[in-house]
Amino acid sequence: MTDTVPTTALAPLPSLAAQAERLIELGVHELAGKTADELRAFTGAAATADTDALLAVHPDRVPPSALAPLLRRGDKPGFVVVDMPDVDDFRPYGVELPDAPFYLVTGLDRGDHMADWSPEEALPAIVREGRSPLTLAEGIHWVLQQPAALERNHCFMTIGSRLRKANGAYDARTPAIWISNGTGRDGRERRDAPKVGWCWWGNRHTWLGFGSATGRRP
Repeated sequence: MTDTVPTTALAPLPSLAAQAERLIELGVHELAGKTADELRAFTGAAATADTDALLAVHPDRVPPSALAPLLRRGDKPGFVVVDMPDVDDFRPYGVELPDAPFYLVTGLDRGDHMADWSPEEALPAIVREGRSPLTLAEGIHWVLQQPAALERNHCFMTIGSRLRKANGAYDARTPAIWISNGTGRDGRERRDAPKVGWCWWGNRHTWLGFGSATGRRP
């Protein structure tokens, strides 16, 4: 393995105004306890500073379990795997989120160049690149706004979220977002649906990169 710069080629994100309307259409502002006008005012103020940034709602306001069902791929809604009932207990890991209900995430990359790396191997490389791993909630927001960010054989992990156990150690599960094959407990009816699941901290997967960003700001 060698460190490389991010190479993922995706179209620019929708404008912040368009992203706000998308979240309003999905009712995310209501889940966050905010009005549509408050969300529009935030993006209006931020639009002059960022032309290609992701609008995110702080996970303390809207947790991943509430966001995942809003994902769509064709007519299939997103879901969280059944063996991750504690998904909302995964907290930012090595990442400092702005203390605000809404914030911006800049310089998104899917980390395709790190496919077949383990989270344990990828995290120090991401940091050496001067980047920050995405949290699970940020990854879901990205796919909500840009469904093309999730492709078969080109999905991504969100290792900026981890679960600390009662003994202080970290759970070996690390969150990821990919596309269900409709096997096992997913159920055949969920084939091709966006899926929030997990992989082991030390395992590699050829079809999973590592979502990251250059920064965040309120």
